[in-house]
Amino acid sequence: MVVDIPYAKLKIGDSAEISKTFSESDIYNFAGICGDFNPLHIDSEAAAKSPFKKRVVHGMLVASLISAVLGTVLPGKNTIYLEQNLQFKAPVFIGDTITARVEVAELQPQKNVARFKTAVINQSGTKVIEGYAVITKKN
Repeated sequence: MVVDIPYAKLKIGDSAEISKTFSESDIYNFAGICGDFNPLHIDSEAAAKSPFKKRVVHGMLVASLISAVLGTVLPGKNTIYLEQNLQFKAPVFIGDTITARVEVAELQPQKNVARFKTAVINQSGTKVIEGYAVITKKN
């Protein structure tokens, strides 16, 4: 496999982000796709008895915004995930507007690999997910 990350264009500190407001239909659609019908996500009565007191958005649905940034903005088209580390810091609720941000942290041109710091933040500025991603890029 031949890979090529345009290192001349990609620099340490480069960053990009996207935002999304999560709706009830997002929760049901994701549950149907992945099969995660945990009552914390889909049952208001069960969620009311939880420490969160209301339904929460699936963590992996929220984290998928990181993939959207990497695959469509920075570095963009033809990005291939090699690794993703996620630390879930706070819940996301239906109606929250979430911003996923990636920042180039390390470049390994000899391996055609880049490492990104990743963070997902809600509309109040609370970090809900943090971690890192390692990617390569195919021509």
